[in-house]
Amino acid sequence: MRNNLDRRHLSTVRNLGILAHVDAGKTTVTERILYATGTTHKRGEVHDGTTVTDFDPQERDRGITIFAAAVSCDWNGHRVNLIDTPGHVDFADEVERALRVLDGAVAVFDAVAGVEPQSESVWRQADRHGVPRIAFVNKMDRAGADLDTAVASLRARLHPVPLVVHLPIGSEDTFTGVVDLLRLRSLTWGDGNDTAVEGDVPETLREEALRRRRLLEETVAERHPAALEEFCDRETLSAETLTAALRELTRTGDGLVVLCGSAYRNRGIEPLLDAVVDYLPSPLDVPAVCGVRDGVDRMRRGGDRSEATVGDMQSAADRMRHAADERRPADPAAPFAALAFKVGATPTGRLTYLRVYSGTIEKGDPVWESGTGRVERIGRILRVQADRHAQVDRAVAGDIVAVVGLKSARPGSTLCAPGAPLVLEPPGVADPVVSVAVEACRSTDTDRLASALARLAEEDPSLVVRTDSETGQTVLSGMGELHLEVAVEKIRRALGLDVNVGRPRVTYRETVGRGVSGVVYRHVKQDGGAGQFAHVVLDVEALEEGFEFRSAVVGGRVPQEYVRAVEAGCRDALAEGPLGGHPVTGLRVTLTDGATHVKDSSDTAFRTAGRFALREALRACAMVLLEPVVEVTVTVPEDGVGGVLGDLAARRGRVTDSLVRGGSAVVTATVPLAELFGYATRLRSRTQGRGTFTARPTGYAPAPAAAMTS
Repeated sequence: MRNNLDRRHLSTVRNLGILAHVDAGKTTVTERILYATGTTHKRGEVHDGTTVTDFDPQERDRGITIFAAAVSCDWNGHRVNLIDTPGHVDFADEVERALRVLDGAVAVFDAVAGVEPQSESVWRQADRHGVPRIAFVNKMDRAGADLDTAVASLRARLHPVPLVVHLPIGSEDTFTGVVDLLRLRSLTWGDGNDTAVEGDVPETLREEALRRRRLLEETVAERHPAALEEFCDRETLSAETLTAALRELTRTGDGLVVLCGSAYRNRGIEPLLDAVVDYLPSPLDVPAVCGVRDGVDRMRRGGDRSEATVGDMQSAADRMRHAADERRPADPAAPFAALAFKVGATPTGRLTYLRVYSGTIEKGDPVWESGTGRVERIGRILRVQADRHAQVDRAVAGDIVAVVGLKSARPGSTLCAPGAPLVLEPPGVADPVVSVAVEACRSTDTDRLASALARLAEEDPSLVVRTDSETGQTVLSGMGELHLEVAVEKIRRALGLDVNVGRPRVTYRETVGRGVSGVVYRHVKQDGGAGQFAHVVLDVEALEEGFEFRSAVVGGRVPQEYVRAVEAGCRDALAEGPLGGHPVTGLRVTLTDGATHVKDSSDTAFRTAGRFALREALRACAMVLLEPVVEVTVTVPEDGVGGVLGDLAARRGRVTDSLVRGGSAVVTATVPLAELFGYATRLRSRTQGRGTFTARPTGYAPAPAAAMTS
């Protein structure tokens, strides 16, 4: 009986996200939803720093959403679990993780700007995850707001079939409400009136409302068989038939329901909530989650995999797509399976945010974690309200909750019943594109900084921390300069650490342009006792890449064991070249002659001779400074190609390929790594945020003379 009740409960659950370009009004929409549902009793404002979901001090200072925040509310007997996602492109990975666990989404668009660059990006992300959406055209009270123009940009840029169910009443500062085209009624909000007043369609809009209602019926009938049948029989569609058809078209992605309003003025929020309930799917309406048992035993045997790299996670995701062999339905009675999509540290402990896909979990239950293959126990289960939490006894399939007590779970980890292990596909992790070097201002804080960076990377997989083996710098990489700025500021605020930030030094190389022959070096040392003696003659020549050592000594003048010592000494000398102390590569060294002493020759003596002989030889060679180069692939709208090509040329880039694909231009160029610092921000500004690039190291190339003195 309890499970039947739980399944009926699932039909009243909506797990959705709010998606949009930065400053389209996502957070204000979320705040008004919380206010309309009675979850909050005061309307939070972004500009006042009083919002529920933008609770982090940096979010309030900057006035933007940085971290995805989960909240829950109730509307007409339905539980709405809502995630307010970031709109800035630097935090697209937060959106990716949220979309992985959502059943539906509300895409918010500015009534003046229409589809903006990041709107397009998050739309494509939702397409990849197959998340059903409805659209809310916000800011209808702004000067220049126009619903039809915004819908036209939706159609042109995103290519859905818009199904507009609202007709605005008034325009710009006279916008007071909407006409509900399904039920042909007006919904108006006056100043200070927080709830909609229902009435008849204004006479001045009646003809236009009927025309748009007819257009909606025809568009729906063309795409829905049951609606077409009723339309042919009655030449119209009832509100009930339209609602059912719109729900199905939304779930399949064959249509996009479009509503409008002004969240700031609290107009249009109740119809939006009704649309969420009417059109977006419940956990029972989405396909059962797919997972794999393949590899579970291997992961158990593999021990601690908590240090998995981005590449490991991506290859795991690839395996999931090709090896899915088990489905878990959204059934509270099924074996427990959940996906961790966010990890955060709070003053009260470590929180792991979960989407429960199947089964039931209670406080104290053991769970198997896929990343390490360990079994841990759930300490507490919390219903999340942004930065506030309420303890609950259990969570069932379809719930989004946070749990306390898990030490090893990371974003992307699967949690499941120990007796029924399953690995779910983790969210994709984008490769970082921008890096900075970080160091503690005080040497005594070095360990604290290392711990803080490790914790940051644990909470946000799109942040990568590494130590440059050649420079010794700690390098922090992320999705953009703002992303890294936020991460460093988080360390400063949370721990009170003073941190120096600078761009990483480019690791140059030196190579031989023109070699030398017959370099003689005698190593003689006599300071009492056994001495040291070694005599070597070296030839040095250029090599395309790497280092090669060979011996051309004849007659046993240098025994083989000493030849190996000479090679070891030469390798020691490669650590620092004569131009600037950079590592040396691209040369062949030939030992042509030498001599030994019956008592004083040794491995140590010949190793020392090899090191100093090659150093002298390199000073005599014509050396060339090399700089690292990367192959950059830039994808931009066709109208932005000219600016991108000019910018690449200014960065000493050499274009190797260019083609047009699907309305976008793809430019491939070889660019010095040193010239790419700040390129992500520059590209986005030149292309209004619509340009993207990937970089792949390809080796080294001769650096200009200016680099010799830098």
